[in-house]
Amino acid sequence: QVHLVESEGGLVQAGGSLRLSCAASGSIFSIYSMGWYRQAPGKQRELVAAITSGGRTNYADSVKGRFTISRDNAKNTVDLQMNSLKTEDTAVYYCNAANVISNIHYWGQGTQVTVSS
Repeated sequence: QVHLVESEGGLVQAGGSLRLSCAASGSIFSIYSMGWYRQAPGKQRELVAAITSGGRTNYADSVKGRFTISRDNAKNTVDLQMNSLKTEDTAVYYCNAANVISNIHYWGQGTQVTVSS
């Protein structure tokens, strides 16, 4: 079992930056691949970025070059640095933990990110 707590999102102007953080507790952090997903109104939840315990990353094409995911295995945290934000990045962002052994997924409560033009 993993409990995920995300930092607050916020309102930012287009072109600006925002950093999201997620703290995990309750299980061995290293056996989880961590990720950030987002869901905009009327759209399906989509993967934004993911990172393995070894640091291998994967990004959605729409955020490559603008977003950076990182994790601190000692602190059990995963961050998403978002730069050059666009209005289309507006969504609820969810922290995700995927157990690489059982493939069970855990989710944070979600945090709203709004990018204004």
